[in-house]
Amino acid sequence: MIVAAAMVTPVTSLAAEIIDCPLRDAPYSVELPFIDILNNPQAKAIAESKLPGISGLPEMMTRTEVPSFGTIMSLRNIAGMLRAPGETVEAIDAELAKLEVTDADRMSRCKRYDADLQKLPVADAKARLLVFTKINGFDHGPSVTAATEAIRKIAEQQGWAVTVSNNGGIFTPAILQQFDAVIWNNVSGDALTLSQRKAFEDYINGGGGYVGIHGSGGDTLYLWDWYANTLLGARFIGHPADPQFQDARINVEATSSGIGKSLMPGWNMEDEWYSFRESPRLNGADVIATLDESTYVPVGYSGQDLRMGEDHPIVWSRCIGAGRAFYSAIGHRPEVYQDANNLSLIQQALTWATTDGVCAR
Repeated sequence: MIVAAAMVTPVTSLAAEIIDCPLRDAPYSVELPFIDILNNPQAKAIAESKLPGISGLPEMMTRTEVPSFGTIMSLRNIAGMLRAPGETVEAIDAELAKLEVTDADRMSRCKRYDADLQKLPVADAKARLLVFTKINGFDHGPSVTAATEAIRKIAEQQGWAVTVSNNGGIFTPAILQQFDAVIWNNVSGDALTLSQRKAFEDYINGGGGYVGIHGSGGDTLYLWDWYANTLLGARFIGHPADPQFQDARINVEATSSGIGKSLMPGWNMEDEWYSFRESPRLNGADVIATLDESTYVPVGYSGQDLRMGEDHPIVWSRCIGAGRAFYSAIGHRPEVYQDANNLSLIQQALTWATTDGVCAR
């Protein structure tokens, strides 16, 4: 049986009382998300006076409402993209530090988070899955829809129940404990308040499952170190730019978790291929699949070198406390959710995440 709620039903609205959004009181600096610079007239004026290239940035980067690239790039990232000298960046930082954080700033920074109490329809089933689809950063749109439909079909075949929400208010201990695994479906941009983060960390450490899909590990800026460093165990650095989508060879490894065991040793697929600062294998991950870099061109914007070498993981699993975490960087193109190998991979990951599956520790 499947329960699919595109939006869960709010019980009580507490949106005006969000006081624990992560950057609520953070001083102005070049490390802030670009959107928070743009939403303060004084901060914006300082940035534009020293970085005139800001006026020529595409609209997706300068949007002051979510979804916006401004939530997943800091002003330092923007300055680097515009190739500003280091002394210019430091001068901007010094001027920004003089600004006072006002109540208007706090409201602006917090409004992209959710504090509505939620009531979820949860069905009895062999396993209960919660699909989270909140988008503050890059909106993968059709891919989110395609992934959700693929998960629904897999769940129907397995006798699992599925609930879908894009509201961070679902991250409470009482709600999370009803689910065997939480699937982050192309979630982009910081999505949870501090108390919601704590609830999710406790859920995972206490034995819950996490399945992350593509964009859920593909932000340039992460404000939550536990999510990037512990749950994922790797930080995104970029993807190819010209062309963005390329055919590449995926190689499957033998794993202790058993995920991928029914797949071919490898297959070719066209998608957007992520690179990471370092291999998650170095952080204890059980790598399930890697990319053969000789089969595509790992060059990003402005000629960025995205090569990771012989060890270029794109799918892996890991244990955190008593919980299980799986991440796949596959999934930008909607078409990949019709690929038999990828669907099998997702099904095996969901099975592993919702049971006491073997973990690499």
